[in-house]
Amino acid sequence: MKTIIAAYSQDLGGSRLTLRSALRSISAAATPPQEHRRSFLQILIIVKWIFSFLLMGLVFLVILTYLFFTHLWLISAAYLSWLLLDWDTPEAGGRRSEWVRNWALWRHFQEYFPIQLVKTHPLPPGRNYIIGSHPHGILCIGAFCNFVTESTGFSQKFPGIRPHLATLAGNFRLPVLREYMMSGGLCPVNQKAIGYTLSQKGRGNAVVIVIGGAAESLSCQPGVTNLILSRRRGFVRLALEYGADLVPSFSFGETDLYQQVNFSEGTFLRLLQCKFQKLFGFAPCFFYGRGLTSPDSKGFIPYSRPVTTVVGEPVTVPQIKDPSPEMVDLYHNMYKRSLIRLFHEHKTKYGLGENAELRIL
Repeated sequence: MKTIIAAYSQDLGGSRLTLRSALRSISAAATPPQEHRRSFLQILIIVKWIFSFLLMGLVFLVILTYLFFTHLWLISAAYLSWLLLDWDTPEAGGRRSEWVRNWALWRHFQEYFPIQLVKTHPLPPGRNYIIGSHPHGILCIGAFCNFVTESTGFSQKFPGIRPHLATLAGNFRLPVLREYMMSGGLCPVNQKAIGYTLSQKGRGNAVVIVIGGAAESLSCQPGVTNLILSRRRGFVRLALEYGADLVPSFSFGETDLYQQVNFSEGTFLRLLQCKFQKLFGFAPCFFYGRGLTSPDSKGFIPYSRPVTTVVGEPVTVPQIKDPSPEMVDLYHNMYKRSLIRLFHEHKTKYGLGENAELRIL
């Protein structure tokens, strides 16, 4: 109030101001800077993204179930009919939307961290690819931003290549969420969906698989790089069966976005996590990031830390309809060596020390 009175009385030069001018001056001073508005928008979009992939399917499942017992039951009946008719679409190429992939909001999502995509070798569009994404982290934020949106310029860096991020098949059984995920080019991480993309959609397709899966998220900690890869050979067999080149990629900084509460081996909660992962395909992680309103408090928002996804050199793979275990082991080792080389060539550029090691479990 004193400020308003002072502004109304006189400005710095001694001239009198009108009350309207004084209020306008105070309003301008109270308006958050452009940087604050941009930060608020970024946080809002991050919240929307977390809600979409963790809660959207369950929320719409509850809504449609509730509507079945109201006078609006036709809405639920119509959607259920559509769902039954469209049941196999996620495993038969999906419904990719370039409009959704190019939404302007994804740019704000990308700038919050920020996230960048680094190309080291070209991917000729005359081939198909299986891109291994490492590490899993908590929510695969780097993989989502780079391969499901165009905010880091995937299509400009790899012209003629259509990325398809593979995720849990169960997500495509949840109402509305399945439509949302298909629009970004996601597909179920199973043999039928991957095989369809690599054999029925021509050339220039890249299926992106987070090789370590949910089990890898249990060892996710800032500064720790543990990859579950040694026993994961299914993606190599698929690459051989369909003649798709293997491409390693590594998201430096992915494990720095959240802090995880780890439980000692043999404890009840650790055993519960492992059992849950075996039964349902994903592990319940106990993690935290920054608060919604303050970066110094704890909450569910990921920390604003840079993530750099480096796409490495393709390993050329021949097409063998029924590859032998020895052949699978051969190309698995070639892929692993290519991934290790990529990690050590780029680790000091993107936040890791010279002595940082990559543990493959």
